[in-house]
Amino acid sequence: MSLETNINAEIKTAMLGKKEADLRALRAIKAAILVAKTAEGATGELTEADEQKLLQKLAKQRKDSLEIFRTQNREDLAVKEEEELAVIERFLPKQLTEEELKNEIAAIIASTGASSPADMGKVMGVATKQLAGKADGKAISALVKELLK
Repeated sequence: MSLETNINAEIKTAMLGKKEADLRALRAIKAAILVAKTAEGATGELTEADEQKLLQKLAKQRKDSLEIFRTQNREDLAVKEEEELAVIERFLPKQLTEEELKNEIAAIIASTGASSPADMGKVMGVATKQLAGKADGKAISALVKELLK
């Protein structure tokens, strides 16, 4: 079942249950899907990888906004972003724990033969491809820096 079909079904459920926060997030996902499908050069269909990238982008936007709202003491807006983020994360694959991520990156470093911070680009190229959808880019970068010291 495609993401769009799942979202449409969830929207109906949220409307019937009068879940405002869920509805807000689901409508944002649906709008992003429609924009992606009708973008210039788009085929009109999204692959599963495209759907995951779209969801990750939406989640990252919510996390960034949440951070900004918290620093500006706007708890009312931060709560909305948190609610939407929780809904978006339901559709993303399970994220790696810090320990699992550290093990994966250590294996990538060993396989690429990286030994110093100068090799970070080589490691990041492989890591971002292998761990796409499983971990946040900032977390990957931070761990690669730490392990290459």
